[in-house]
Amino acid sequence: MVMTLEKKSGYRKNFYLIVTFIILMSGLLILSLFFVYNFSKKFVENEFVSEKVKVLEESIQPYNDFFQNKLPEVSYYNGYLDSATTAKYVDTLLLEYPFVSRVVFYDSEITNGTVKDGLNTGYFSFGPRAIYQFGSYISADSIKLFSTEGHQTFKRGDDFNTLGIKLISFIESLDTTKAPTQDQLFSNLSIVRSNRITYLNFPRFDDLKVYKQMLRKKLDPAPVYQQDMLTFHLDPFKIKIINRYKHLYQNIRIAPLTYDPLDMTWDFKSTEITLPGPFSDYKLYFISAKTFLDKEILLYFLPIALVVLAFYGILVLVAFLIFRNLNINHRMFKLQYDFVNNLTHEFKTPVSVIKIAGNNIKSATSLTDRELKLYGRILDEEADKLNGLMNKLLAFTQIENKAIQLNEDEINIRDFIESTIESHQLKHPDFDFTYDVAGFSTFITDPVLLGSLFDNLAENAYKYSPPERKKLHITARLHKGKVIFTFTDKGIGIPTPQIGSIFKKFFRIQNIYNQNGSVGLGLAFCKELVNFMKGEITVKSTVNKGTEFKIVLPFND
Repeated sequence: MVMTLEKKSGYRKNFYLIVTFIILMSGLLILSLFFVYNFSKKFVENEFVSEKVKVLEESIQPYNDFFQNKLPEVSYYNGYLDSATTAKYVDTLLLEYPFVSRVVFYDSEITNGTVKDGLNTGYFSFGPRAIYQFGSYISADSIKLFSTEGHQTFKRGDDFNTLGIKLISFIESLDTTKAPTQDQLFSNLSIVRSNRITYLNFPRFDDLKVYKQMLRKKLDPAPVYQQDMLTFHLDPFKIKIINRYKHLYQNIRIAPLTYDPLDMTWDFKSTEITLPGPFSDYKLYFISAKTFLDKEILLYFLPIALVVLAFYGILVLVAFLIFRNLNINHRMFKLQYDFVNNLTHEFKTPVSVIKIAGNNIKSATSLTDRELKLYGRILDEEADKLNGLMNKLLAFTQIENKAIQLNEDEINIRDFIESTIESHQLKHPDFDFTYDVAGFSTFITDPVLLGSLFDNLAENAYKYSPPERKKLHITARLHKGKVIFTFTDKGIGIPTPQIGSIFKKFFRIQNIYNQNGSVGLGLAFCKELVNFMKGEITVKSTVNKGTEFKIVLPFND
């Protein structure tokens, strides 16, 4: 009873420890999943805000190419542009860069005299000879807006005035001992404004020196220089938006910088970034539904969650294995404890009887023949018990370690069964035996090992049967090259939950017939014997009705 309580207490302690561990790990799992989800959400939200820069860079790349490479091509002509050359240049431009809507070409000249409707400073004059407009939505290839040979009047526009003034200021401050850099030329001879760029053909350094002289005095003869200027009108809505992040941005559009939709609800997330240069009055406007972003969050979250769940599963498996091993170790400890106790009892009983008999012989002054025979029989029987117990332990160890050889002899099965019955009925006169043999009369086996099987199963049948039902029926039959033995008793039976454990070492069924004197090796010994003989043993049992053991061995004729 004490050991049972200790077993339950140990089991509960281990169980509670594992349950506590699993609860803590489950709490940690939930917390980890919560943090992982929040991390995924934050990561996607940060990407939503940060990746817009890459969308802008890729979308504005054609403009950068136009600004850095195509625009400076004008300077290659060194002031020798005409309407035909400009038309070819603009045609290429419109095909490659759809955001260029139209181009205004100022076929201008710089003289040392006065130009009507031009910019005149001292002896320096800057004005157009003709103005042409090229564009994709214009019906003709070009339109002449102004010509000195015609009757049109030229009204200086803001772009012409501003760039002309910048040119004059640049010439006035020019250091003629050192050629200006390309950056200096570009910053002084171009204007970047909203939706347009005005660009003056870069003059040669020698020409700039002459320009500076023209500001101060009249030269003879009076020089005339062709100085072309172009204004590129740009349409930001023609910029092709390249969205390589469709998992983040559901919709991207170009909108005025002041655009702020009033109907935006909490169901959408938006961000924006200003376009550069002449498009600075506009922005890229990014918008996605929160349900759309939730899918991306989930796609990012799931792989990490699966890793966390796999790690949690491993921990739970480890906890289960630890729990199982603790229980196995606990059961093994109990089985070994019971084995030592029972083995001690098995040895103690015959030893005590031998000691009492020895003391009686030693203390008696004389013994009658009857007393001598009695004490001799007692000593012989108890010595046989000790010897049998030791032989069983030794045989079990040898069979388990396969340290013995299988001796094959031919036996008559009827004689063998009757011999077993006679030996047990001598010890237990109230033991009722019956048997039946069918299909064979002899076969080759190890008679000692088979005898041990019969003896163990017969002893169990007698031990675990009520006084009025001490019966055992043995059958032996040949079926499909196998010898099948069945041992059917009318005993107390074996509870179903314990049937799976009866062949384990040191296992004992707790019942009124098994309180003392069982080591728990009998059926384990039978199992090892049958395995050693290349057979198998099974059991069927019903509580309070009886048990049937079936042994199947190979038939050797």
